[in-house]
Amino acid sequence: MQASRLSILTRRTSIIRRRSWLFTATLNTSKSFATVSAADLRFGQPVHETHPHILKSGQLTPGITALEYAERRTKLANSLPKDAIAVVAATDIKDRSNSTFYEFHQNSDFLYLTGFNEPEALAVIGPGEHRGDHSFRLFVREKDEKAEKWEGARSGTQAALDVFNADNAHDISRVGEILPRLVKEAALVYTDLVSQNTTSAFSRFLFGTKPKNGGLAKSLEGVDTRSLHQILNLLRLVKSDAEISNMRAAGTAAGRAHTKAMGRSFNREKSLDAFLEYHLREEGCDCAAFEPVVAGAANALTIHYVRNDDVLREGDLVLVDCGGEYGGYIADITRTWPVSGRFTSAQKDLYSAVLKVQRSCISLCRQNAHISLDKLHKVAEEGLQDQLQQLGFDMSGRAIDTLFPHHVGHFIGIDLHDTPQHSRRNLLEAGNCIAVEPGVYVPIDDRWPKHFQGLGIRVEDSVCITEEHPYILTTEAVKEVVDIEACMD
Repeated sequence: MQASRLSILTRRTSIIRRRSWLFTATLNTSKSFATVSAADLRFGQPVHETHPHILKSGQLTPGITALEYAERRTKLANSLPKDAIAVVAATDIKDRSNSTFYEFHQNSDFLYLTGFNEPEALAVIGPGEHRGDHSFRLFVREKDEKAEKWEGARSGTQAALDVFNADNAHDISRVGEILPRLVKEAALVYTDLVSQNTTSAFSRFLFGTKPKNGGLAKSLEGVDTRSLHQILNLLRLVKSDAEISNMRAAGTAAGRAHTKAMGRSFNREKSLDAFLEYHLREEGCDCAAFEPVVAGAANALTIHYVRNDDVLREGDLVLVDCGGEYGGYIADITRTWPVSGRFTSAQKDLYSAVLKVQRSCISLCRQNAHISLDKLHKVAEEGLQDQLQQLGFDMSGRAIDTLFPHHVGHFIGIDLHDTPQHSRRNLLEAGNCIAVEPGVYVPIDDRWPKHFQGLGIRVEDSVCITEEHPYILTTEAVKEVVDIEACMD
């Protein structure tokens, strides 16, 4: 058995080993052939031969090799019953207005399994002929000189085979012809493409709740279909060394951007927002991980405040929740600091209380602590309740729910809220990556001490669970009072 698995791994590795990259193109009117180096070709995303400053040899995306992507597909295939297939689609381009588009962001599951970062693509993955292998069929946009002149390069079906290591590649225009046959031949189909995904009553009113008749939904009629999310949640939960390295790179860059911002004076939220956006990229991030929160004064009482259009005033605090993304992986950071560079006495007391609880929570981010995210939240609640009582807060009843209305943490990875179907009741294990973010938000209400009213403070770091110690991914963002104030000196 061991020899068989080794043989399969060796064969799969040989298939995906990067070649000298010579492509053969047939001339229009001749039977002769021209040899073209990959460095002279154009792809729909960076490859090592065209972008060696971004990708090392063997990598499909920054930090992640073709072999790692293949191993992920094999793990998925091994999780499926015999004769089952998984169908995963890329994100489509989203219109912003006539002939303009939002920045493309790939579907997380599709990217995790393929490394392919173009729209209008679909993957069909299933068990291979032998245990420990997989089959991989990829539908992509074909090369089209006219379309590429307007929209940018496409990788095409040949690159789907040669670069992304598909066993079979098809023009996406043929998906309606080929996919129904694959679906009918499968014993089970794992997919989430036709599940309801409307997030508001407004959307349900406009578009309804049932999938349209036709397309994949019609092909799946009478087919035994299961959700794929739970399987992929488990596969994505424990990060590889390469994934953790990417998240550390994102955390380093984003942390430096935060610390640089603390050393500057800003009079508008929008100016601080723009500063962070620039320095995230300047420090090495591909982009911001999400729309940043830059909340001055009482704006920080709104957890997801993203308008960032107010003024920043001397004597107030500013809460900044701004993470970075690198190689498809994110790091999440929140810091709160005084606009003037100096905490008032009340601000320092409340900030120190939150920071003390955050440090206690982070110290438990290790496998041998035998703790879950829900238990960690309980630790945060009890710690904040004790600290706030010492500061004169009336914590009777469930006052903590008003002052600390969100959970202390969430899983992170490719997504800001990664693997959402994995229960927060499960014990944290080595390789899990989480955000730890206790906060206190004091309403302007006479129930609370006057000098704390209107203050919103959150301190957040990204942390990787190891066996014995927490591995903090965002240490470059300073958070001690003395360090924050020193930034402004």
